[in-house]
Amino acid sequence: MTSIKHVGVVGAGQMGRGITEVCARAGLHVTLCDVTEDRARAGLAGVADSLLKAEKRETITSEDRAHALAGVSVTADLSRLSGADLVIEAAVEDEQAKTALFRQLDEVVADPAAVLASNTSSIPIARLAAATRRPEAVVGLHFFNPVPAMPLVEVIPSLQTSKATEQRVRTFATEILGKKAVVAEDRAGFVVNSLLVPYLLAAVRMVGSGTATAEDIDTGMTAGCAHPMGPLRLADLIGLDTVAAIGEALYEEYREPLYAPPPLLRRMVESGLLGRKSGQGFFSYRAA
Repeated sequence: MTSIKHVGVVGAGQMGRGITEVCARAGLHVTLCDVTEDRARAGLAGVADSLLKAEKRETITSEDRAHALAGVSVTADLSRLSGADLVIEAAVEDEQAKTALFRQLDEVVADPAAVLASNTSSIPIARLAAATRRPEAVVGLHFFNPVPAMPLVEVIPSLQTSKATEQRVRTFATEILGKKAVVAEDRAGFVVNSLLVPYLLAAVRMVGSGTATAEDIDTGMTAGCAHPMGPLRLADLIGLDTVAAIGEALYEEYREPLYAPPPLLRRMVESGLLGRKSGQGFFSYRAA
């Protein structure tokens, strides 16, 4: 089992930035890749901003921040990941896009022992592994948002993932990144989203049917059930497009009606009301 020193992260959005940050803070060399240099640089700027906030909270020192940033490079060229020991895909939650990306990564990542991991929140890993010639080295490595703050990682081996690969990424998550790892079977939604997303969709249905307002639903769950965040603010944080995509994947897998995204959620996504990242979801996040 070779050590992991160079990590490639594909996708410089919210999750990709968080994964990049925790890897850089662990002293690893990280190559952050996106479809354009501008998007990759914007991702790095997000990492820098998050590290500065951590320094102000005194959870890291200025030296820690500088060292972490020095370990990150950005690119729009996937071939720059050829020497990576581990590549973590954090692209859009779309099966066709992820499958195409894994096909490309299989071509450009030189070491056949290098691990190709997906941060997918719902897509079965076997489908992504089938696009490669190394299914034994493909695994799910699902982080939670915000990555620097959330301690959990789901490790999802497919039927063809080798035990060595599974153990390697579990060790990486726990011993290098300091996360807690749970192993989930390769089923849509894995552990957390199989439980969480039906709950979020139920809250959306309550709004859509007029049962209660978004504010009252969230207050009910925070003040009545001691949840740290209500389901609709949580859906806004995750991204309503992502919640809808996970719901679609769950419904495709299990054909349970309660997994299907309700009409209100579909209309909000179609209207660009995606939650925090767009400034408006069930709640407003725009500056007054």
